[in-house]
Amino acid sequence: MLEMKNFRENSEEILKDLKRRKLSDEVFKNVIKQDNRWRELIEEGNQIRAKRNSISKQIGKLKKEGKDISNLLTEMAGIKDKINNNEELTKSTLVERDNYRMRIPNILEKNVPLGNDEHDNKEIAVHGPEKNKTQVRSHQEIIEIIGGADLKRAAKVSGRRFYFLTGDLARLEMALINYAIEILYQKGYSLTIPPFFMNREAYEGVVDLNDFEDVMYKVEEQDFYLIATSEHPLTARFKDEILELKDEPLRYAGFSTNFRKEVGAHGLSDRGIWRVHQFAKVEQVIICKPEESEKLHKEILENAIEIFEGLEIPFRVVDICTGDIGTVAARKYDLETWMPASQQWKEIVSASNCKSYQSVRLNMRYRTSDGNNFPHTLNSTAIATTRALASIIENNQKEDGSVVIPKILRKWMANQEVIEAK
Repeated sequence: MLEMKNFRENSEEILKDLKRRKLSDEVFKNVIKQDNRWRELIEEGNQIRAKRNSISKQIGKLKKEGKDISNLLTEMAGIKDKINNNEELTKSTLVERDNYRMRIPNILEKNVPLGNDEHDNKEIAVHGPEKNKTQVRSHQEIIEIIGGADLKRAAKVSGRRFYFLTGDLARLEMALINYAIEILYQKGYSLTIPPFFMNREAYEGVVDLNDFEDVMYKVEEQDFYLIATSEHPLTARFKDEILELKDEPLRYAGFSTNFRKEVGAHGLSDRGIWRVHQFAKVEQVIICKPEESEKLHKEILENAIEIFEGLEIPFRVVDICTGDIGTVAARKYDLETWMPASQQWKEIVSASNCKSYQSVRLNMRYRTSDGNNFPHTLNSTAIATTRALASIIENNQKEDGSVVIPKILRKWMANQEVIEAK
């Protein structure tokens, strides 16, 4: 959420940004309208209280003089009702203003590419081995050959887009998790396993629920949502707190199981374990001073690049355009892996600089010599295991359906080199 001073002092910047995003300014107008009304009510309340104080003095004076104060007492009772009504209206107007304010997206960095959707994202660099331009077996086919997952029985137990991960493929997932955590730990990121549930108030601090709620699981008749990524509880952790950010930013490596509805129709390439309702993920989260966030955005992106370069699979870095970036991020980069079965680049990492957008929503500040300020928050995938597994399977498959294990992961698999076909 943008600070209110942005609306009062830099409204043209917000309107310009909405235009870049090709969004209506109607919500913005409602923010301004309700803010003006709120300030009017504050002034009205001050005037009513001033009148109350004046009458109170008159009553005191007339009492001393032994004069009749009945009319003033009647007037005072009416003023009390006016004060109560003013306070209720002031409070509800503020809530309405901030509800509109929460729907205004973050202000984009000036060099975010213009575009309508994911097709307009800008390729920055390509990494890893040469992509395979020959169509091969899909990861879901290879999984059956190696006996790596049981989707049919998972559907019987839980429904579509769930899975039992088994045998060597389950071991490979654990290797991926350990690999990503080790890299981040060596870089000073503190490993944190968060709660897998969040209440609505906390969730509204990190996402726009108008956009995000459709993909989330809510616990019926309780104020709980299953988390969609560890970024959300790790950032909301410091809601309503004043932090000490002295020499170093706060760096966290979050590990969690994540849950998403993944609503909507998807292509053949999304079957298997690519687009699922439950998956493990290692996440990078940083909370920092505003002047540090641009540099740290590069840091989390470089960390993700290092992780996937170690896996020796083809991937590229793309700069996300105005029409695809979403509400919360001011700048976002994705890593996309090459999936030879579908001959497509597909997203495996998102690295976002949210600036102060989340900290304002969370009322999370940090102490400075000039008072308290809102920190910047950043997040990036390190490893989303099922998508990384799918990419490894398709890019490292052999003719017989066996899969070569990336060299860097073998130490967590007793130096095993291949997942054999059954």
